[in-house]
Amino acid sequence: MTDRPRLAVIGAGPAGLAATVAAAAHGVRVTLIDAAAQAGAQFYRQPAAALRAGRPQALHHDWRTWQRLREALDAHVRAGAVEHLTDHHVWLVERESGRFTVHALLGPEEEDAVAVSADAVVLATGGYEKVLPFPGWTLPGVVTAGGAQAMLKGALVVPGRTAVVAGTGPLLLPVAVGLAAAGVKVAALVESAAPRAFLRRTRALAAQPGKVAEGAGYAARLLRHRVRTLARHTVIEAHGIDRLEAVTVAALDGEGGVRAGTERRIPCDTLAVGHGMLPHTDLAETLGCRLDGLRVHVDGEQRTDVPGVWAAGEATGIGGSALALTEGHIAGRSAAVRLTGGTPDPQEWVAAAKSRTRLGEFAAALDAVYAPPANWSEQVTDDTVVCRCEEVTAGTVREAVAQLGAGDLRTVKLLTRAGMGWCQGRICAPGVVGLAGCELTASRRPFARPVPLGVLAEEHSQSTTRAHTHPTDGGPS
Repeated sequence: MTDRPRLAVIGAGPAGLAATVAAAAHGVRVTLIDAAAQAGAQFYRQPAAALRAGRPQALHHDWRTWQRLREALDAHVRAGAVEHLTDHHVWLVERESGRFTVHALLGPEEEDAVAVSADAVVLATGGYEKVLPFPGWTLPGVVTAGGAQAMLKGALVVPGRTAVVAGTGPLLLPVAVGLAAAGVKVAALVESAAPRAFLRRTRALAAQPGKVAEGAGYAARLLRHRVRTLARHTVIEAHGIDRLEAVTVAALDGEGGVRAGTERRIPCDTLAVGHGMLPHTDLAETLGCRLDGLRVHVDGEQRTDVPGVWAAGEATGIGGSALALTEGHIAGRSAAVRLTGGTPDPQEWVAAAKSRTRLGEFAAALDAVYAPPANWSEQVTDDTVVCRCEEVTAGTVREAVAQLGAGDLRTVKLLTRAGMGWCQGRICAPGVVGLAGCELTASRRPFARPVPLGVLAEEHSQSTTRAHTHPTDGGPS
């Protein structure tokens, strides 16, 4: 078993689990590396065992798929084909002489370092939420939609007693339903998309009747819980002193601007807000993988343009769990065949490829429907903080553009410090570019997450030792 090639899969969400199971089933040793304490990521997030959840399946969609993945993973772990490393926060993947070294920080403190060697890598790094700023969005009680869902799934707690779920995107439906089922009074679901936008995408939507039925099911449950849905509306301000007390919502016109006179105030102690998701591409960027806009470019086998690197799931474009599972399956099978010296036959996964195409078209249709309001930035006042880490206001960003000539995200960052904090712009970048009127582009960083200086010093010391031990000038070793 020790002479079999080693594949490192980074991320234990739907794509990573599917890739791991597929590769292990085809004779490759797999190291599954994930930051969480349990497999599943956000979509299959599980409550801690100590909470003794009686019916965790009640918090999940497509529970049977999760059970099959979990059972297959456990079986491969018991057989020694898969090593599952939890609480490993990957900050860099290095490629040298055709092999890879995955660098990670261990545990919740992320202070101790570890390196994992592999012959190939599957990047299943998922995505992260996009939240656009508005007055009051930094108040305690305002959380992301995914954050509210994570609290419910992972800790079996709710963020408050009375909630408004707002923004745009398919995630809002399960979040509103989940909160209502958990006993939270959901005062309103505020969705900026217009219902008629779905009518212009009927062909792509009709091709996925299961997905349409899923959405209809959520809508029926919202009615059952008496949740008011405000379509083509948006939150324009959150109110409160020490914490959230209410939100003001308003209707949107055909141009994406607020219709005067439609404002209404809704009391609440929680606002769960989100405006879609963005691909997590940091590791792909450090490896030099080509990006198509904000997503990792892959071919029909889910291979990137860097030899030995595959990518699957939300990193290649936001498309949901079903698409991620399909891409992960293809990536795992392709990697396994190539690592064992073969050439993959696409006919072996022709059904998965067809499903990938249909699901991709469905995801593209949803992406067009759930676009944030075109004129959302008009409601952002100059004193609204847009970069929390560096406390940069919207007025400062606008000044950098109007008076200092900033025309891109990097220049705005250099002039205002927006994006220089702990999150490195992952939270504030969409808001900053919207205010600046420029394009959101990928920002190549040397590391995918903050790293203690002691870890970097140790890495430098080890690399220096290796260089002296194995000189490259042809002299004696």
